[in-house]
Amino acid sequence: MNVPLSLTVNGRAVEASIDARTLLVQFIRDHLRLTGTHVGCDTAQCGACTVHLDGRAIKSCSILAVQASGGAVTTIEGLAPAGSLHPMQEAFRECHGLQCGFCTPGMVMSAVQLLADHPDADEHAIREGLDGNICRCTGYQNIVKSIRFCQARQPAAAAESHA
Repeated sequence: MNVPLSLTVNGRAVEASIDARTLLVQFIRDHLRLTGTHVGCDTAQCGACTVHLDGRAIKSCSILAVQASGGAVTTIEGLAPAGSLHPMQEAFRECHGLQCGFCTPGMVMSAVQLLADHPDADEHAIREGLDGNICRCTGYQNIVKSIRFCQARQPAAAAESHA
């Protein structure tokens, strides 16, 4: 059974008729073709599908798209204005906070939320804050370094999403 869906994605109004069982991650990737949001586990364990819904980081494989109806979704593609990088994305690039890159979009989205909530987080708090995001290749050292780098270079307000 199809249901109407109306929401804002990366600042753009979106309307669609979708199967009521469509997950938000499926809608983002399959209907909108925004493939920066990754599907890793389908069980809300890995964090690769993390997006912001109404300013809060969520795992988009854990909610139905219709649950986001009326809301504002920001994906990794909408985190910064076109042609530029968000300070967190720049920090990940500068500090080599990625290897294969599969977890990176979700890790960046979670890290932005982490610093928005805890701008003065120490290394332990950062590691704890990333608990819901799995990286299988980096050992997290440069991911934490990237977040600390962003934190040191930006005032707290700049750690928040520009979307």
